[in-house]
Amino acid sequence: MTRRDPSDPVSLLTELDHVGIAVHDLEAAIAYYRDTYGATVTHRERIELDGVEEALIAVADSYIQLLCPTRPDSPVARFLERRGEGLHHVGYRVDDCATALASVRAGGGALIDEAPRPGSRGTTVAFVHPKGAFGTLIELVQEPS
Repeated sequence: MTRRDPSDPVSLLTELDHVGIAVHDLEAAIAYYRDTYGATVTHRERIELDGVEEALIAVADSYIQLLCPTRPDSPVARFLERRGEGLHHVGYRVDDCATALASVRAGGGALIDEAPRPGSRGTTVAFVHPKGAFGTLIELVQEPS
């Protein structure tokens, strides 16, 4: 695949899906958003593959994704150990995760996932390494059909 022509007006990114925030105490973070902003959890899931439990709080058509590690060797646990709580990654919706991932690869971007994989809520996801994305961990998110 060749690199996308920057003058092409069609973006592979269709919407902001979520902002991932790493926390030590999921219940405390949920209570903060509820008590401070009146926000409620719309989805909660344990993702064994990634070693996290998530709570999603809807904000318009996007989410705040609160992430808490379920095991000490998970990427989120290592993040919390190195950097503490806070912004972990940004998730962008794409129509086709494989196509978006191929575009990153063709552009010389550093990948964490070499192929799309199952994500929460029945999505298909792939992560792009922050080294090739100006210091931001990016998650490409394809909604279920």
